[in-house]
Amino acid sequence: MFSVRVESGFSAAHSLRGYKGKCEELHGHNWKVELVAQGRQLDKTGMLIDFHELKSALNRILEKLDHKHLNAISYFKKTNPTSENLAKYIFDKLDLALRARRQCVLLNVTVWESSNSAATYYEE
Repeated sequence: MFSVRVESGFSAAHSLRGYKGKCEELHGHNWKVELVAQGRQLDKTGMLIDFHELKSALNRILEKLDHKHLNAISYFKKTNPTSENLAKYIFDKLDLALRARRQCVLLNVTVWESSNSAATYYEE
């Protein structure tokens, strides 16, 4: 089994509805997003998937989040924009983008809201 990992990031603001504390107020983060894809078969060049292709797919999703108020994005009007929910949102969007590539699947997405706090989403 092979796995590849890429990272990117975005900056955005959010407020956590129902949270009793400072994070209930509007505030921002410079999020780092890391994804891992895995598979058994390499292509004819010896790659599972080109890093550039994987990072481009991730960046297309992050562009829609970058410098936004996340609570105003349709998905997050009903779903609290926590790091956990951001990881699932990004995973779901990326999973759709990668399904056409039969030789690899998305294993997980990790969203770091600070250098020492992160949430990971994966499907069993």
